[in-house]
Amino acid sequence: MNITLAQQNYHIGNFEANTNKIIEAIREAKKSGADLIVFSELAVCGYPPRDFLEFNDFIEQSLSSIEKIKAETDTIGVIVGAPSRNPKPEGKDLFNSAYFLFENEIKGIAHKTLLPTYDIFDEYRYFEPANEWNILTFKGKKFAITICEDIWNIADNPLYRICPMNELMKQQPDIMINVSASPYDYLHGDNRKQIIARNVGAYNLPMIYCNTIGSQTEIVFDGGSLVMNKEQEIVVELPYFSEGMKEVVWNEDGSFEKGNNVYKITGNKEEIPIAFMPQKEIEKVHAALILGIRDYFSKMNFTNAIVASSGGIDSAVVLALACEALGAENVRALLLPSQFSSDHSVNDAIQLSQNLNNQYDIIPIGKVFDSYNQSLKEVFDGLPFNVAEENLQSRIRGAMVMALSNKFGSILLNTSNKSELATGYGTLYGDMAGGLGVLGDCYKMQVYAIASFINRNQEIIPINIITKAPSAELRPDQKDSDSLPEYNILDPILYQYIERRQGPKEIISHGFDHSLVHRILKLVNTNEYKRNQFCPIIRISPKAFGVGRRMPIVGKYLG
Repeated sequence: MNITLAQQNYHIGNFEANTNKIIEAIREAKKSGADLIVFSELAVCGYPPRDFLEFNDFIEQSLSSIEKIKAETDTIGVIVGAPSRNPKPEGKDLFNSAYFLFENEIKGIAHKTLLPTYDIFDEYRYFEPANEWNILTFKGKKFAITICEDIWNIADNPLYRICPMNELMKQQPDIMINVSASPYDYLHGDNRKQIIARNVGAYNLPMIYCNTIGSQTEIVFDGGSLVMNKEQEIVVELPYFSEGMKEVVWNEDGSFEKGNNVYKITGNKEEIPIAFMPQKEIEKVHAALILGIRDYFSKMNFTNAIVASSGGIDSAVVLALACEALGAENVRALLLPSQFSSDHSVNDAIQLSQNLNNQYDIIPIGKVFDSYNQSLKEVFDGLPFNVAEENLQSRIRGAMVMALSNKFGSILLNTSNKSELATGYGTLYGDMAGGLGVLGDCYKMQVYAIASFINRNQEIIPINIITKAPSAELRPDQKDSDSLPEYNILDPILYQYIERRQGPKEIISHGFDHSLVHRILKLVNTNEYKRNQFCPIIRISPKAFGVGRRMPIVGKYLG
């Protein structure tokens, strides 16, 4: 049996584009003689559709798309993800389903059993879990079809009381087929392969695993679809962060014709490491950020980006990523020096734009800042310079860059990093403004690692930007370390608290200073109100700020 995996990038709610893309792949697979083609979870409507699922019209359009796809299945079997209606009045109105189409008919529908409600997932809000399990037969072979989370309950501490594969094994299937929308983070790729291998080993069956790719606002899907044989060898693997189709031949004896990329999965499931490792998967992190920017713009029909370029590491990395993702001709930098900006920062920002060949403008804000101070003089009544004047500069810059955004239709890319967002080291309505947070899930040390990766072949980001001490330059001789610990100390503490959910005692046990740990954790919790007003953040970690981390704004824990 010739089986094709179709790893595609879908647009949530864009039924016409998604359906056409699926049909085009089916036609291509038919030309190559494929017997079966497999698509990913909720491919027809895109994942995650969230509250769109509450609109009857949305479901009707999805069902209509299934009818169009069904018309293409005269000689080829198709497995494709889409919502289906629950005919019973009890329970939720919808299932998260995989449709099996052949001979222009719906031959069967498999429903997802395990509905995740952790981190970025909230599927039980919309879907009813499967309550019966049946294999589907095609050309004499029995398929055990599962959907994403259905294969993840095989870990040592399972989240669910039932495992759908245990039920399907009672009907003696020949192969497992899993359709997924499994998002990227810098630990998940390794874990995913281990989970697939554990399923293959536990059930002694090969697995076809089809994952989606693409970015949906903050969530990035990396693909990596694969076929694993019973020996836990990967026979075929599709690329990461790009679309693709690959065919595999499944022989009558259950073996696969092996390509050149066969290799064996070894070892155990990788746990979240205790040590913070800013270099981990930096090439894939870079690719995820590029895809996140590119898809946000293309799917929203945006063309041009603007970045407030300060000569610091964060804005430099964002500017370089934007130019790579969108083309330098579509990216504009705005330099907004004040009387506290150093000459070398301005020169570094100019050199960066010259290296990238993007347009840049310089608008000094000194006179505007003086005008504000003069207007506020009577109200401030001689009070000393403090955070009010510092934040005022940031808000002037925010107003300036948003003026250009409005005038020229450019989307402002925010440059705040995760270390700053965690500790509240940013100004609401100032440097926290933006349409998309590019580095909001990257700790400062990771930002430096990304900068080094960008410079891997040539110096794009001026070396002075990478080596100088970070500073907001809002007062004379200011350094980030005046307000925060050094980032090589701060980031590991934040990582323990945010990613690993460790309490103060556990973090201190790793050798961190008692008072420092309590101070940092208090900063994280008391600045939730700022993050709650922040723009969407491209997710690259196991625990990002945004929809996957839900904390009360008004709370006392560690505050």
